[in-house]
Amino acid sequence: MSGELIAPPTRNELEVIMSKAFAFLPFVLLTIICWGNYGVLMHHGKELMGDALRPFVGVGFAYFAIAVLVPTALLAMKGEKGNWSRSGVILSLLAGSVGALGALGVILAFSFKAKPIYVMPLVFGGAPVINTLVTMAMSQNLEKIKPIFLIGILMAALGGAGVLVFKPSESAKPAKTAEMVGVDASETAPSAASIEPALNFPMIAFSVALAVLSWGAYGPVLHKGQMKMGGSRLRPFLCVGIAYFFIAVAIPLLVLPLLESSGQWNSTGMAWSLAGGAAGAIGALGIIYAFNFGGKPIFVMPLIFGMAPVMNTFTTLTENASWGRIEPTFIVALLITIAGAVTVLIFAPKPAPAPKPSTAGN
Repeated sequence: MSGELIAPPTRNELEVIMSKAFAFLPFVLLTIICWGNYGVLMHHGKELMGDALRPFVGVGFAYFAIAVLVPTALLAMKGEKGNWSRSGVILSLLAGSVGALGALGVILAFSFKAKPIYVMPLVFGGAPVINTLVTMAMSQNLEKIKPIFLIGILMAALGGAGVLVFKPSESAKPAKTAEMVGVDASETAPSAASIEPALNFPMIAFSVALAVLSWGAYGPVLHKGQMKMGGSRLRPFLCVGIAYFFIAVAIPLLVLPLLESSGQWNSTGMAWSLAGGAAGAIGALGIIYAFNFGGKPIFVMPLIFGMAPVMNTFTTLTENASWGRIEPTFIVALLITIAGAVTVLIFAPKPAPAPKPSTAGN
C-alpha cells in the first residue's frame, strides 16, 4: 500500500455528495404537504355533500385526471425511461388498490360515528409500523434493523398521534353547510330528542385496521412495482390512478343508488373533494419521485406518516384561528414527532446495493 495521503473531499465535492444523498427530501416534503391537507379538504367536501361516498367519488375523478390522463399523454408525447412489465403493472395496481382502500377505511370509520381525534392518530401511528414490517419482509433485511431505528419509528408514530390528540379544541362555528347547498336549515338541525347513537366498535376497529394495513403496505408495494418497470415514474403512477378510479369512482357510483343516503351532489362540495383527490394524487407522485431520487420505503414512508399529521394540525389551527389555545403537551408531541422523523432518516438500515432495474417484460 502506498504511503501517499488521500486528499479530503473539497467543498464542492461534499456539496455534490450531500445533494445526491438528500435529493429525495423535496419530494417527501411535497407529499407531507399534500397528504397533510388531504383530510381538511375532504372534511369540507363531506360537510357539503352530506355523506362519505360522494366526496370519495370526487377523489377518484381527481386521480383519474392527474394519475391517468396526464401520464398517458406524457408517455405518448415524449415517452420515459423504463418499460412496461406484467409484474410491475400488477404490483402498481395493487399499490393503487391499497391506497384507495386505506382512504375508504378512514371514511368508513367516520361513517360509523368515530371521531377523527382518535381515528387519525391510530392510522398515522400504525401505518409506519406496517410499512416497516412489509419492507423488511420484502427485502429480507431484518438483521440490519437497529434498536435506535425502531425507537425513531415509535417516536414519530407516538408524536404524530400526540399532535392530534393534544391539538387545541376548535371554537364553535355556525353551521354553513345547509345554506351553501340550498337546504332549509330547519330541516338539518337536530331535534331535542336526538341522541348520538352508540358507537359500533367492531366496525370502527375493522375500518381503522383496513386503513392501517392498506396505507402501511402502499409504499413498499409501489416501490417494488416501480423497480419492476425499470425505474419508471409515470407507468406505476398511471396504474395507481387506474386502480383508484375503479375503487373510488366505479364501485361507489354503483353502490350509491342502493343506499338510503341523505347526501346530495353539489358543485361546491365536489370542488373541495376534487381538491382533496388532487392533493392525494400529487402526494402519491411525490412518493414515486422520492423513490426515484434514492429514497427507500423503510424511511420515506415513516417520515411522511410522522409529519403529515403535523401538517394537518397546522392547517386546522390556521383555518380555525386557534393558535392561541396551544398547550405545552402539543408542543412536546410536535418535538417528539420531528425528533422521531430525524432519527428514522439518520439510522435507517442501509440495504445492500440493489440490482439494476429489470428491463425484461416479465
